[in-house]
Amino acid sequence: MSKGPQSKKPRKKSEPVSPRWTQTWLGGVRSAGVDLGYPGERLGLPEEGLESIARFGRRIGALVIDWMICTWAITQALLRISPGESPWVPVVVFGVQYLLLVGLTGQTFGHRLLGIRVAAMDGGRPAWFPTLVRTVLLCLAVPALIFDRDQRGIHDRASNTMVVRS
Repeated sequence: MSKGPQSKKPRKKSEPVSPRWTQTWLGGVRSAGVDLGYPGERLGLPEEGLESIARFGRRIGALVIDWMICTWAITQALLRISPGESPWVPVVVFGVQYLLLVGLTGQTFGHRLLGIRVAAMDGGRPAWFPTLVRTVLLCLAVPALIFDRDQRGIHDRASNTMVVRS
């Protein structure tokens, strides 16, 4: 005589718990028990410390600092242009400062303050053309918001760069 769905045998505490069917697609692969490693492991980078992948908080913090410098210090104070009347000016200023500073030093002001830098995949400073590609895509914003498990955005992947702690 079948008892129906309530006839499950009790699970022993040592047995692994298999995920519910909804966890495999709602919660992503990590919640289904798949170990993807830490960000940067596939790239041969350390998990913590110098030369590890810069986490999202530092990256967004550096972006906010750079954006404030470009909007308030340069556009409003230096150029005396209101961002409300010409909203494209701060984006152009941001792009120019980003291209120059990352192209020359590998870091913007925000990167330097938060201890991160843009690096080519070999660990050195990125070349000019990849920096230009990265800057244009970063100014579009959307490519920077879509990133992989190594926390590299579309702009990083297209320019073959990564952001690491310095």
